[in-house]
Amino acid sequence: GLKMASRSVTRVSRLPILPKKRKAEGEPLPLLYERRIRCVGGNGGDGMVSFLRGYRNPFGGPDGGDGGNGGHVVFRASNRVGDLSHIRSELRAQRGEFGRSKSQHGKNGEQLEIDVPVGTTVTDIETNCTIGRVAKVGDIVLGARGGVGGHGNQFYLSNSTRKPYKAEMGGMGEERLLSVEMRLMASSAFVGFPNAGKSSLLRAISRARPKVAMYPFTTLQPHVGIVHYDDEHQVSVADIPGLMDGAHMNIGLGHSFLAHLTKCSFLIFVLDLSLKDCRRQRDALREELFLYSPSLASKPSLTLLNKMDIVSEGERRRAIDEMGADTVFPVSAKDGYGIVDFLVRLREMVDETEKENREE
Repeated sequence: GLKMASRSVTRVSRLPILPKKRKAEGEPLPLLYERRIRCVGGNGGDGMVSFLRGYRNPFGGPDGGDGGNGGHVVFRASNRVGDLSHIRSELRAQRGEFGRSKSQHGKNGEQLEIDVPVGTTVTDIETNCTIGRVAKVGDIVLGARGGVGGHGNQFYLSNSTRKPYKAEMGGMGEERLLSVEMRLMASSAFVGFPNAGKSSLLRAISRARPKVAMYPFTTLQPHVGIVHYDDEHQVSVADIPGLMDGAHMNIGLGHSFLAHLTKCSFLIFVLDLSLKDCRRQRDALREELFLYSPSLASKPSLTLLNKMDIVSEGERRRAIDEMGADTVFPVSAKDGYGIVDFLVRLREMVDETEKENREE
């Protein structure tokens, strides 16, 4: 039978705490979840050609030191960063210093460590091979290796060569073109066509500030909002840019957006109630997900009928009847109608999944 989202929220203990503080003015900074970066390891320092000459030993042996090793470029998982916007397009580690006389080795170049969010994957673009992924705080991935320092002439001293006049140049640092992609850290995500009101909903339930406008494709980058509940539990919700017909064939950068959905536990379909074809919208979205990945289309989901404030009561009832046996939530991001009911059900789904994971 028809399951309509009408319940008495006063009987539920885990209620959401909707944002009340006025949001700051101005455009939000974009969430950069993928970057192409040129990583260059530091060159090794050259070895030194030098001979010991003292007052009592004017013809001493070779004493040229080795050059220092170049620094590596390393990506380290950290909780101090939330995206990749702080990373430059070119990362170059420090080179090693030259060797010196009196058998002094050159100083090694400092390692360049770049903080990235947990779950970030580093891929070599030229070979299309995954170099590594940081799964927990403190994990590191080597982006580019530094060059080895060259030997000084002291290294070449032998019984047959008592005065070596040669030294080795330092090795070149490794140079790589890398793709650094962070995992979208959200347990659920809004899925819908452009201009369905996903960003407005995220603003209504969290402190996230995605751009909102009257034209399609307002959201060009994913945004993540945090929903707070009265028992201090938090649930993360992502706003993914609107999908287009043919997204499974990478139309409209569909693959990059659909890839984020594979890492979410729940999907929240956002349908535009004002278009009066909600069932077609839902079926089209599910078809795009299935054609991209059948497992993605089978994830647990909720359905929101947004913009109910601009349609009549009769149109709203007809839209609910069209959805069949699906549990649907008529909501309005503008006036907040139905938001609490939806968030209570989302929390129930999160708790059920966490319980199943603990039992396994």
